[in-house]
Amino acid sequence: MRYEIDELDRGILQYISKDGRMSFTEIAAGLNVSEKTVRLRYKNLLDNGVMEVVGVVNPVALGIKSGAIIQLKVTPQSLNLAIEALREFREIRYITMTTGPYSLLAQIAVPGQDDFTAVIQKINELPYITEMNTIIQLDVYKNTYDYF
Repeated sequence: MRYEIDELDRGILQYISKDGRMSFTEIAAGLNVSEKTVRLRYKNLLDNGVMEVVGVVNPVALGIKSGAIIQLKVTPQSLNLAIEALREFREIRYITMTTGPYSLLAQIAVPGQDDFTAVIQKINELPYITEMNTIIQLDVYKNTYDYF
């Protein structure tokens, strides 16, 4: 079931997405409502799965400086097996099903060029991957969690 948000919810989400540690009091002041209203709405957004509270790690600060997009052709009857196997790769940050000639797209993040080779070799060992196209990311110009 889809949860409908209103302008107040949207405002809370905007504040939280910019600074997840902002206090309810600060958000309330910015939105011209009471702290209790923000606290209750925040809990409601969490309870309904509209948002999750997580710490976002800066991979570059940890030495993970290289990224790639990998397009994958998979045998149709093995799509779910491929997805489950790819989910086990620590280096894969994102997996999505796509239209077009490649049924899956995965984004990987690794410390350096040599690490690409190791990950690609492991993916190639999966029996249901029939073709792979790797696109090395040279630079990232936008990476955001803002939705409003």
